[in-house]
Amino acid sequence: MTKIVILDGYTAIGRSCECQSTDADGEDQKTKGLTNPDDFPWMELARLGTLKVYDRTKPEETVARAAEADIVLTNKVILNRETLSQLPRLRYIGVLATGYNVVDIEAAHQCGITVTNVPAYSTESVAQMVFAHLLTVTNRTEHYAVANRNGRWSHNPDFCYWDTELTELAGKTFGVVGLGNIGSRVAQIALAFGMKVKALTSKEENKLAQGIEKATLEELLATSDVISLHCPLTQTTHHIINSDTLKLVKPTAIVINTGRGPLVDDQAMADALTKGQLSAFCADVLSEEPPGITNPLLRHPNAFITPHIAWATREARNRLIQVATENVRAFLNGKPQNKV
Repeated sequence: MTKIVILDGYTAIGRSCECQSTDADGEDQKTKGLTNPDDFPWMELARLGTLKVYDRTKPEETVARAAEADIVLTNKVILNRETLSQLPRLRYIGVLATGYNVVDIEAAHQCGITVTNVPAYSTESVAQMVFAHLLTVTNRTEHYAVANRNGRWSHNPDFCYWDTELTELAGKTFGVVGLGNIGSRVAQIALAFGMKVKALTSKEENKLAQGIEKATLEELLATSDVISLHCPLTQTTHHIINSDTLKLVKPTAIVINTGRGPLVDDQAMADALTKGQLSAFCADVLSEEPPGITNPLLRHPNAFITPHIAWATREARNRLIQVATENVRAFLNGKPQNKV
């Protein structure tokens, strides 16, 4: 019987499904916080072997919990070379995310371990969050909703009021840094808003979708009204937004980061906001997660920070589970998919 262990199921789906034991038919589940076994989101995975699900796993618990596993699924639990060397039975690692930096891929391959990820499951949800952030800044709907709950509109002498700058997006320039799945979808939506789109991309200009203009980083930063980060995190892109590059942006510009936290130097961004070098910073990711209480962006009035939830719509989480399960099924059938 194939033994499957999920090391941090809670971070993957946002609900407690810690499971003591599950047989291949999904029977006799002993779950925490679930009274109806039909609600067990890993049911189809459980049918592929004997499954154990842990909500969270500390680094010192990883080896013990994975020791007897043929298959391990992880979201944020790190599986490095030292850990993998202590898991001789392990044959497959399924990363419950698109990024797979939590696994030492070279070490895994040397150990004969197949590694897969879940690509593009959250593209629509992350793109949607980009514009949720953007519209928060341009239209301030939450600001007005809160004010009106407190009676502001009811006591207004005129039929309407506004006490913030309201901005129309049509005709503005939207700069996309990185044209992968998410960056490309964001560019499409920006075009639908009537915006001009510039992109920093390795793609040839004649391969870009209609309406997208290729630009250098310097040109994009200097001419864009909105700058949205969607590039991978590498040595080159680490702190691509820093004290020097922030000097290039318009004082009215809005920077949005739903990519990777370390793409932005948090302190440099906070300083630039304070100096008025840009209008607003929106982010769903930060350099450290969860962030330290002293992170200068958390309380800055012109920083709009959400807790890494762009991927977490119900629809995206369902796709994550479905693809992760199919990845395991394909591996067991000798035809692994989404290998990294």
